[in-house]
Amino acid sequence: MANSKQARKRARQAEQRRQHNASQRSMVRTYIKRVIKAIQGGDHGKAMEEFRTAQPVIDRIADKDALSKKKAARLKSRLNKRIKALAA
Repeated sequence: MANSKQARKRARQAEQRRQHNASQRSMVRTYIKRVIKAIQGGDHGKAMEEFRTAQPVIDRIADKDALSKKKAARLKSRLNKRIKALAA
């Protein structure tokens, strides 16, 4: 356990940051699930619309380091690949 005043504050800040980042990652997962649901429904238009709304959210969370930039790119690439396969 943190003993100094500075260490206690750091522990508090780390916990707040952890909770905030967890919330942000959860939001990204929700947007991804919406895209996947549209893909599974077979609706290309809806899937594209959901993907367009999810894309900036994923990028924004990656910029804030709550999600790795490479993971964000991988997620977007895989979703886009599935949407393109749906159109074909």
